[in-house]
Amino acid sequence: MNPTWNVNGVTDAARARIATARLAAACGVQPVERTRLMAALTAQLRQCLTKGGAWAVTARTDAAPGENRLTVEVRPADGRPVWQASVVRFPDPDAAPVPSAHVPDDEVTLAEALFSADEDAGLLLDQLDEQQALVGFHREELHQTNQGVVALHAELDAAGERQRELFAAEQSARREAENARGRLTFLADASAVLTASLDPDAVVRLLPDLLVPRYARTVDVWLFDAPDDPHRAVARPAAAVVAARRGRPQYAADHAGGLPGVDDRPPSALAPDRPLLCVPLLTHRTTQGVLTLTPPEERWDPDDAVMLVELTRRAGIALENARRYEHNRDIAETLQRALLTDLPTVPGIDLAARYLPATRGMNIGGDWYDAFRQPDGSLITVVGDVTGHGLHAAVMMSQLRTALRAYAVDGAGPGRLLTQLHQFLHHLRLDLYATAVIARFRPGTAELTWAAAGHPPPVLRTPDGQVRTLDARPGAMLGIPLDQEIAEHTEPLPPGSTLALYTDGLVERRAQGIDPGIERLARALSAVRPGDLAGDLDGCADGLLQPLLDDSEHDDDVCLLLCRVHDAERARTGEERDGVPRAGR
Repeated sequence: MNPTWNVNGVTDAARARIATARLAAACGVQPVERTRLMAALTAQLRQCLTKGGAWAVTARTDAAPGENRLTVEVRPADGRPVWQASVVRFPDPDAAPVPSAHVPDDEVTLAEALFSADEDAGLLLDQLDEQQALVGFHREELHQTNQGVVALHAELDAAGERQRELFAAEQSARREAENARGRLTFLADASAVLTASLDPDAVVRLLPDLLVPRYARTVDVWLFDAPDDPHRAVARPAAAVVAARRGRPQYAADHAGGLPGVDDRPPSALAPDRPLLCVPLLTHRTTQGVLTLTPPEERWDPDDAVMLVELTRRAGIALENARRYEHNRDIAETLQRALLTDLPTVPGIDLAARYLPATRGMNIGGDWYDAFRQPDGSLITVVGDVTGHGLHAAVMMSQLRTALRAYAVDGAGPGRLLTQLHQFLHHLRLDLYATAVIARFRPGTAELTWAAAGHPPPVLRTPDGQVRTLDARPGAMLGIPLDQEIAEHTEPLPPGSTLALYTDGLVERRAQGIDPGIERLARALSAVRPGDLAGDLDGCADGLLQPLLDDSEHDDDVCLLLCRVHDAERARTGEERDGVPRAGR
């Protein structure tokens, strides 16, 4: 069924609208959809009335599987539809009564239509209120959610800021730890370098090399007992004088330094625009001088200043130790040289001796040589080495030398003399031991008698230029807790032979041992020309030392004693040396 309503004026339009609304209500269209349909139809009818003419409103219901449709069309009385609207998914339209196309023109009917429209509007407004309440609820939920999101963002920002602060603090602590580790490493390394040197001048030279440019721009060392440079006027900063008098570090600048353990002073008269740190070089008993530094930049870091004060303290101790070592070394070397013997003049034998103190360390005072004649005219030559170093070893060496000369008065041979020295040293129980080799030359015989106690073997060069080591088994060291009778040995000694007695400092090297050194000595002695041995034995001694010691510094002092028996021609012409004894070096 397709009812149609003709519209020629406002009343027809109202009646058509009322009929359409009744049909939509009868078909079960929901109030909201019905109100939308009626509002759209009313607007279209208003446009038609404005245009004028005759119009027709047609309502058509269609049924389809799963969908029912109400279609409303507006068209001219003799034309095609100009407007169409549909409502779908409502109950079966066949069950709905079709309202009459004629709508009575009375007030009751119009009032009912108005009430129906108001009822639909009320229902719509109720649904709108419900939707508005629901929208308000959702708006409140959205507001609460937004507030939660804002609060969460604020917490995340605070957590991020806290994390950044913690990370910055961790980085700062790590930098501080690295800087502290760097200072400690530098302090340990610098202290090791300073204390390893036993030369006071070297300690002073090391300080600028260590500190510039990392911890200071300039470094000046003022030693009280060192003479000033006569070619340069030296003016000391006022802060350095105060540091020397008070024995405390002084900071001189136009601002307070605030350095731990350092006194702040007025600006220095020499450089008021540049800070100065003046640290006294203290020892256990006195102040040796003042170390004056300028900062590498504008000022010092407090931790760097603490490290500099500690390094200066250690430098003062190293300087004192080096000076004490140098003093003791000079005393020991002076005593050693004073106790060494002037070589005697002996018919038929030339003697040459050399003594060299150690070039490194406190290793002097133990090596010695001696040569003297016995009552029967025999020549005793000896080279020995006392264990230990310094003054104590030098004194022990002098006692052994004196004891040996006393024992030799009776004419005892080398083996007996070494046995007596062993008993003497063992009886003293000084925890000192010694090694020695003694060789005796008898006048009128071509034979050498010798004995050794823990000492490197003698090296003998025969007139034909052959060199061999006298390696007969020696006795044990002198002074060890052992009863021993040291044996002596004999060796043919043809005229023109040369015997070399020496200490281990000449041949021993830490990296090689002693045997390669003895072989080097033998090769060097073999290479000497016979004429040089006969004419210049002292020069030959220097020539032997040079190749054996020029490769490195020697850690021990060195003794070398050369004994050359005159050859037959020289003995026949009576070319003996008389007169003043010759001094060994």
